[in-house]
This record gives sequence, C-alpha cells and structure tokens, in this order.
Amino acid sequence: MLIELAIGDAYGAAFEYAPRAHIDAHNDCKRYAKHPRHKLGAGVYTDDTQMSLAVAELIADEASWDRPTIARYFVRAFHRDPREGYARGFYQFLREHDDAEGFLRDIHNDSDKSGGAMRATPCGLFESASQVEDLAELQASLTHDTTDGRNAAIAAALLTHGCAFDVVPLDEIPAWIASRVDGAWSAPWVGEVGPKGWMSVRAAITAVSTAKTLTEVLRASVEFGGDVDTVAAIAMSAASLSPHIDNDLDRALYDGLEDGEYGRGYLASLEQRLFAATRFTAR
Repeated sequence: MLIELAIGDAYGAAFEYAPRAHIDAHNDCKRYAKHPRHKLGAGVYTDDTQMSLAVAELIADEASWDRPTIARYFVRAFHRDPREGYARGFYQFLREHDDAEGFLRDIHNDSDKSGGAMRATPCGLFESASQVEDLAELQASLTHDTTDGRNAAIAAALLTHGCAFDVVPLDEIPAWIASRVDGAWSAPWVGEVGPKGWMSVRAAITAVSTAKTLTEVLRASVEFGGDVDTVAAIAMSAASLSPHIDNDLDRALYDGLEDGEYGRGYLASLEQRLFAATRFTAR
C-alpha cells in the first residue's frame, strides 16, 4: 500500500502540470521519467507521500488522535527529511515551525486544495467506515478545515476502505462513497485535474473503479493531466489493496523508487506496522 502510494506519487511527479506532449511520450508505466521543468529526480516521492507517512506513523504508533499529536507527526515528518513538492507557502510555513504548538497557533486552515486528501488514505484501513470518516476529517481539519477540504479527505479514505474491505464491487465504489459523503463522487472525472482536493479525489475514484490492473490505474491517473501525482498517490494506495485489481507493475518502478532512510525499505516496514495497528489483513 505505502510503496504503491509512493510509486504513484514519484511516477506522477514527472507529469504534474506537464505539457500533453510530455505525457503522451513518457506515460508508459515502465520507468520513472524526469519532469521537463522541475528539479526533482526520477523515482523521488513528494509531499503526498511524506504527509501520508506522518498519518501512517501516527496510526502505527497507536498515538492519540488529537490535534496536537497530529501536528507533531506532521512537523516531525517534514523536518527530519525536508523535500520539495509542497505548495510554496506551506513549505515555508513548515520550515519556520518545528513544534506542534506553533503549527496549530499559526496555521491558516481554510484551504480547499488537496493536502488534506492526499494524506488521508492510511485512515481507510480501519474496519469501521464511520471511524475512517472521523479520522480522515480530523487530520484534514488541521490544514483544510473547509467543507470541500474535509469531504475530499473523507472520500479519499473511503476509497481505500472500500477497496481494502471489498465493500462493494469496484464499479459501485463511486456511488457508495457518494452515499456516505457529500460530493459528486459518482460522476466520472474527465479532463485535466485542477488544484482542488475534490478534483484529485474524483479523478482517483474514476481511475480505480474502472481498472483491472495497477498499471491501468497508474496510466489512467497520469493521463488526466494536471495534478496527477496526487491523483496517482491516492489511487494507487487504494487500488493496491483491492482483491480485484492485479499487481502487474513493472519491476523497474519498485527498483527505481528512492531507497534512502525513508525510502522503499522504510515504507515496507512501516506498512507492516500500520497493518498490525489497524488489525488489517491484506488480501
């Protein structure tokens, strides 16, 4: 789950708001490409994965679900491994705040963009859908305490939950999510994905609910264009847990994923702790 999330993020980062010609030329799901403008190296994940790690670590540690604790995990994940990919303003904010108290005191939490949703997928591993919704909403509220920001996070977590627990057939997941949280989640996404959280989540839901393999999910996530690293991170995290989606990913995407201190080895070990803490058994 976490490795596939990072693969989606790192693969998609090469195509984020890139020209259509670049997507057409390199979206083959066989290797990591290099973004035509950004400095980020091939196979390197971004803020989508780093913030998801913070939530996954909080769950794995069975820490308290309260605002100061969540904020502490956010700032710790950033300061131990600062990296590019964050929105410019939030990146600077994190650089200037290394404790939970200052984070909560100074944060402007009125965003409706994708930050609250991109990190919500680990919340989906709990068996109770109501608990999934509550946890996803709470963590989103620290930075995205708007109706759209919170609902996008809930929908992203429910996508993971629906896949992990095989709640309904894949093609019924969009309608199932729409029955639990306000939003047009059952409407297929078409066209470029903009910066709003609900856009990335709707695109991810579309990619997952229409696929039979992880390669199809990854390719479809990027094919939309726009904020595709977020789409791919959310979609791949959820799809990797579905018993109805085959893992046919090219080995080069696993081998080429960064493997530093918080790279693929760390992701694999954290995933095991995450599954143990949530009592989730992968299918």
